[in-house]
Amino acid sequence: MKNATQERPEDIIAYWFAVENRDLWFKATPARDAELKQRFENLWEAARDSRVEHWRDTPEGCLALAIVLDQFPLNMYRGQPASFVTQDHAIAVTRHALANAFDARLPLEQRAFLYMPLMHSENLDDQDESVRCFESAGLKDNLRFARHHRELIQRFGRFPHRNAILGRGNTAEEAAYLASEAAFRG
Repeated sequence: MKNATQERPEDIIAYWFAVENRDLWFKATPARDAELKQRFENLWEAARDSRVEHWRDTPEGCLALAIVLDQFPLNMYRGQPASFVTQDHAIAVTRHALANAFDARLPLEQRAFLYMPLMHSENLDDQDESVRCFESAGLKDNLRFARHHRELIQRFGRFPHRNAILGRGNTAEEAAYLASEAAFRG
């Protein structure tokens, strides 16, 4: 395991986009979660504590930082409040990348993960921006999910499937939704 300061953005991108990892992007396993935690928890902590903010200077650095702050904790801390600790930081990185047009310098497949923090936000403005980004990039599969996420935020103001994890009570409408077959589970 590398020291957090030895990791480079290109290492994160190579790992995340490796052929053997693609099937696990949205179908994680306990083994994958444990691997990510063992290998990258120190880096995630460094990113959480703003010790790798210099990565924000390049498109690839922003992408890597968005993955570390958004995707990694969702896996490393699945079902725990810690999985959302760096969400706002990830959104800030994505917004910085958009303000600098860094997304246009990344391949489409990589842009999807740069935009993902916006889709994971419980803020409607972020959700609107997520839909705009996926739509303008022509990422149709991601756009379908972005629209669904936005619909949940429009309807509930938050993601009901996070309520139990974050110790939030459900409204009657959220409870009915979560009990339905249409419920998004995260």
